[in-house]
Amino acid sequence: MEVLGYIGALVIGLVLGLIGGGGSILTVPVLVFLLDVEPIVATAYSLFIVGIGALAGSFQYYRRGQVALKTGIVFAIPAFMAVFATRRFIIPAIPDPIGDLGFMVLTRDMAVMLLFALLMITASISMIRGRKIKEISTDHKMNIPLIAVEGIVVGVLTGLVGAGGGFLIIPALVVLAHLPMKEAVGTSLMIIAVKSLIGFLGDIGQMPIDWLFLTFFALLTIAGIFMGLQLSHKISGARLKPVFGWFVLVMGTFILIREVMA
Repeated sequence: MEVLGYIGALVIGLVLGLIGGGGSILTVPVLVFLLDVEPIVATAYSLFIVGIGALAGSFQYYRRGQVALKTGIVFAIPAFMAVFATRRFIIPAIPDPIGDLGFMVLTRDMAVMLLFALLMITASISMIRGRKIKEISTDHKMNIPLIAVEGIVVGVLTGLVGAGGGFLIIPALVVLAHLPMKEAVGTSLMIIAVKSLIGFLGDIGQMPIDWLFLTFFALLTIAGIFMGLQLSHKISGARLKPVFGWFVLVMGTFILIREVMA
């Protein structure tokens, strides 16, 4: 299972490189089910892994001039504040167990995995439908208050489950900040990198961290990203996205059923 877990790290990066997002949604399941990491710890590790991976990806977009720094900062500041606060204060404050529902006792780990499963299902539907986001003329002024609110919402969600939230960030950047799609993807990766890595700082000192394991896993993910970027010139990411969406849907449904039945 351990070997499969490290192969999973490569796959996460490969998907990120091929379709520009979505791969990070697999990080927590790989850590929990293949490498036996506790769910709460897995969400912390995921922040570091996703953050490092997104940083590597965003650098490639920055070199091509496809990162809107000003817009990214407007979104990232409330987002990383929300992630840091969630990891530092909200997660430790959640009681364990949370409560007795009569038919089952809801533990903190179970609640995290249920929320993560619902996020996976939501993200998968977005990928399967493949609905194009209507780009708006860049002459419009960006809606700073709404961008900030979206940043807070995505930040809290990222803090709770350790996922990047690109499927929420990219539409917000296109619709609210009027960025072209490629620039929105590059800016999204920058935002994910900043908020994830700063959010991870909220976990340092709160739980034991295996830095050797974490660094090795992150390096494998980065290797996968560069492999994916090379393959993206030969394989259509748009065609792969719905297929990957179905895989994520099956995984999310499996986790949901597993946690409820357990």
